[in-house]
Amino acid sequence: MKATQLYKDFFNSKKSGGLVLITFTLISLFFANSSFGDFYIHSWETKIGGLSFEHWINDGLMTVFFLLIGLELEREIYKGELSHVKDALPPIFSAFGGMVFPAAIYLLFNLGTITQAGSGIPTATDIAFALGILSLLGNRVPTSLKVFLTALAVIDDLGAIIIIAVFYTKTLLWSNLLIALGIFVLLLVLNRLKVNNLIPYLVGGIVMWYFMLHSGVHATITGVLLAFAIPFGDGSKKSTSYLLQHFLHKPVAFIIMPIFALANTAIVINSDFSTVISQNYSLGIALGLIIGKPVGIFATLFIAVKLKLCSLPNEINWKSILGVGFLAGIGFTMSIFITLLAFEDKATIANSKFIILISSLIAGVIGYFILKYSLKEANEEL
Repeated sequence: MKATQLYKDFFNSKKSGGLVLITFTLISLFFANSSFGDFYIHSWETKIGGLSFEHWINDGLMTVFFLLIGLELEREIYKGELSHVKDALPPIFSAFGGMVFPAAIYLLFNLGTITQAGSGIPTATDIAFALGILSLLGNRVPTSLKVFLTALAVIDDLGAIIIIAVFYTKTLLWSNLLIALGIFVLLLVLNRLKVNNLIPYLVGGIVMWYFMLHSGVHATITGVLLAFAIPFGDGSKKSTSYLLQHFLHKPVAFIIMPIFALANTAIVINSDFSTVISQNYSLGIALGLIIGKPVGIFATLFIAVKLKLCSLPNEINWKSILGVGFLAGIGFTMSIFITLLAFEDKATIANSKFIILISSLIAGVIGYFILKYSLKEANEEL
């Protein structure tokens, strides 16, 4: 598997961004549980232009995050791991199992209850954290494993986008939605006319975001639509898509994601941990991320390989797949994001965020040690 320069830039920004995310999460938790915790938590509710800081971050800044996700997904489809069926099938099968199993586990505990809407929470993978943990293993990690995890996480993000669009859209205002989609079609026409100047797309994207925000569909979907409207061309370093994707890597990794972490991990840690973990939604999230993710990824790919629907990528063994499965159990950003859409009760949201943090930590640590052992074993065999 060939690693392009853009992929290397992407991997480096994501692994560094994961470490920055950890730092800012710890800072936010510290402030939230300090003597001025109330001030810190309520400061995110300060309103500007009718929306709170937190709202601007989750609906505004995160649209830029989704724009980058869309650009990465587009590149994977046209020139990356998803452009060849043979290479795409292993991460596709793995991602499918990694979404279905956690959702099933969650519903096992919550079906028919007021918290069943949270079934999408444990299906997500935080690519920045996952690659950040993988990077701690250094040069022992084969490129094929890095690419597999990246492709898996990108497909996972696509799944999360579909889940958000289909299951977390409550009330549709058709007039605004049709205007937003009309702007999207107009941008596609500009693409077909080979208009490569980025300004019309960005202006159109902002207007599309405004109408999408007031349509009932989550505004961040605008980022993905805009990504596929921006000209990809031949995918070279001079293409509009490449230039924008390259530009967005560091702002997203080192500005947008840390701000998201600060705003959404301002959690007061409940001293009665036993009560929090015993909640049905807590069990669904924890078991979904820690067990559902790795089992779903491993089992689905194992069955696909045994049925000869695909084969394991080069330099990757089953122990490494299991390790990657646990790393995929690091939900964090997308899991927290879906939590905000799934629940309205503040206590449920806060507890869910806390469980996501704890579960992601456990999954990440297990994944790290499995990979450390399996990669050491593989290197000794060489």
